[in-house]
Amino acid sequence: MPIIVNLDVMMAKRKMSLNELSEKVDLTLSNLSILKTGKAKAVRFSTLEAICKVLDCQPGDILEFVEE
Repeated sequence: MPIIVNLDVMMAKRKMSLNELSEKVDLTLSNLSILKTGKAKAVRFSTLEAICKVLDCQPGDILEFVEE
C-alpha cells in the first residue's frame, strides 16, 4: 500500500499510549488501532485534525506516500 501511517511513530515521540490518545481524541480503541496499523480505508479530516492537535503535529507527520 503506497500510503504509510506513522501514527505509532508520532505517539512514541510524544510518549503517548493508544489508550491516552483514544481518550483525548474521543475515538474508540478499535478504530484508532485500525488506523494505527494501516488497515483503515479512509480517515475523516475531523479525525486527522483532532489527532494532529493532540500530538502537536502536521498530517504529513502521520501520513506518508511511498511509491511502490
